Amino acid sequence: MTELPPVGIGTWENTDPEACANAVQTALEMGYRHVDTADIYGNEEHVGAGIARADVDREAFVLASKAHTQATGLTYDAVIETAEQSLDRLGVDALDLFYVHWPTGEYDAEETLPAFDELVADGLIREVGVSNFTPELVEEAMDVLDAPVFANQVEMHPLLQQAELVAHAQAHDYYLVAYSPLARGDVFEVPELNEIADKHGVSEAQVSLAWLRSKDNVVAIPKATSRAHIEDNYASLDLELDEDDIATIDGIEREDRHLDFETAPWN
Repeated sequence: MTELPPVGIGTWENTDPEACANAVQTALEMGYRHVDTADIYGNEEHVGAGIARADVDREAFVLASKAHTQATGLTYDAVIETAEQSLDRLGVDALDLFYVHWPTGEYDAEETLPAFDELVADGLIREVGVSNFTPELVEEAMDVLDAPVFANQVEMHPLLQQAELVAHAQAHDYYLVAYSPLARGDVFEVPELNEIADKHGVSEAQVSLAWLRSKDNVVAIPKATSRAHIEDNYASLDLELDEDDIATIDGIEREDRHLDFETAPWN
C-alpha cells in the first residue's frame, strides 16, 4: 500500500505558472515526497512542469489530485473524465491518490464512488481518498467502495484539532491529511505556540507541523511558494516536541475554521 510521508507540499492558490513549477521542483529536490493538487486549483499543468523539471524519479513520491463538483462534476462519467484530464495536465500515467474534493453538488456515494473503483481497476489511480468528509460520510464511502478509503483530507491545525476525525482515522486505519496546517498564518499569533517556538528556537510553523506529526495517522500538506518557507516547513521533521509541549497545544480551546460547508464558495 502507498505510504504518506509526514509532510508534503500543498499547492492551493499557487496559480502563477513559474512560481508553482518552481515550488514543486524545489520541494521534490529538497526531499518532499508528497505533492498535492486538484483540478479546481487550475494549476495541474504548472505542478506537472515542476515534476518534469525535478531530478526525482516519478516512483519516488506520492502525487495526489481531486475531483470537484464545481469543476467537471461528480457523476460517474465526470469522475472518469476528470481523472483522465488531470493525468494529461500533470503529464503522468497514474495518480497515487485521487480524492472526492467535497461531498457537495452532484456527489452521491452510489453514483460517484464506483467511478473511483473503476479508475483503480484500470490502473489510473492507486488509492481512493475523500476530502472534507464527516466520520459518517467516510463510513458510507467505506460501505460503497470496493477499494479502501485511504485518506480523508480536512482542515486541521492547533486551532482546529479535529479530535473526532483523528480518532476515527486511527480506529479505521486511514490517513487524515491536514490542509491549512498553519491556519493560514494564524499559528504565528498563538501565545502557546510562540512560547514553544522560542523554547526550541524554531518557527511557529515548525511547531504546528511537529504537533500534527505527533498524532498517529495524521500527515500535513502545508502550502508554500518561497524556498525559505519550503525549507522551514521541511525542517519541522527535525523537531521533536516533548510531552509538555504536546499537552500545551492539545489544551488550546480555540476553534477557528477557515472553510466549511456553509462558507465554501461553491455552496
